[in-house]
Amino acid sequence: MAAVTVIVNAGAGLGYNQDLKATLREKFAANGMEARITLAASGEEMIATARAAVAAGERLVVAGGGDGTMNAVASVLVDSGTAFGVLPMGTLNHFAKDLGIPLLLDDAIANIAHGVPQAVDVADVNGRVFLNNSSLGLYPDIVRDRIKQQRRLGRGKWLAFVWASLAALRRFPFLSLRLHVNGDAHPRRTPFVFIGNNEYTMEGLNIGERSRLDGGKLSLYVAQRPTRLGLVRLAAHALFGKLKQARDFDVLLADSLAIDTRRKLMRVATDGEVTLMAPPLNYRSRPGALTVIVPRKEK
Repeated sequence: MAAVTVIVNAGAGLGYNQDLKATLREKFAANGMEARITLAASGEEMIATARAAVAAGERLVVAGGGDGTMNAVASVLVDSGTAFGVLPMGTLNHFAKDLGIPLLLDDAIANIAHGVPQAVDVADVNGRVFLNNSSLGLYPDIVRDRIKQQRRLGRGKWLAFVWASLAALRRFPFLSLRLHVNGDAHPRRTPFVFIGNNEYTMEGLNIGERSRLDGGKLSLYVAQRPTRLGLVRLAAHALFGKLKQARDFDVLLADSLAIDTRRKLMRVATDGEVTLMAPPLNYRSRPGALTVIVPRKEK
């Protein structure tokens, strides 16, 4: 029976315990795999466990949790030769959805056992890896405020997110930036910048999805000087498939780009985690740097 390291985010507030550990062992065993399970209490423990597995020469490491967990474990596996198995156990599971990985636990485990390896791109900013996207401006401020409310006021994640979003819209701060893309410099004043690992669908019912993760491109989305009402108007354009007609919304593709500002430090979100970084922010695509186990394509 093949052994596999399984790293589960036990600090996500979802009641993960020893019962889950036993359940996972049974489900992996039913698929011919011996699961060595770590219920990690922090991102640091996830990363340390993944590093130990890579150093031991393991060919497959599995992560169970949301997109933040996927980011933490995958960042260790990039360019390592160790394959990545995904157990989508979070709220949104963007990475799993975009790769067509099943969201049900039994099906996700069966995919790890019987799926096929696929090389996918990652991106990074100043050396920090992200699988989905990075953003500046409103979103990092919202995440920072949401975490404060959860810790200080004991609010649930979604309630805290709503209050944090309202507070950010009241402040509505602007960033003065210079974007360096494809050899051109673009000065912009904007409340948000969004950088995707490959191209996102920004219009219609499939908004926020990616059709491929192996295009070797970054996608850059910037709203220019919008008012609060202007943001609502952009959202309506996106919903009705008319975003490309919006004059104050830039969409650019590149394999690398840089963002500069006079600020000494900027809050940067990567897959929902916020860190402080010193500009310039250098973004690049890393084509095929991560091998993920994905479902076999039907012939």
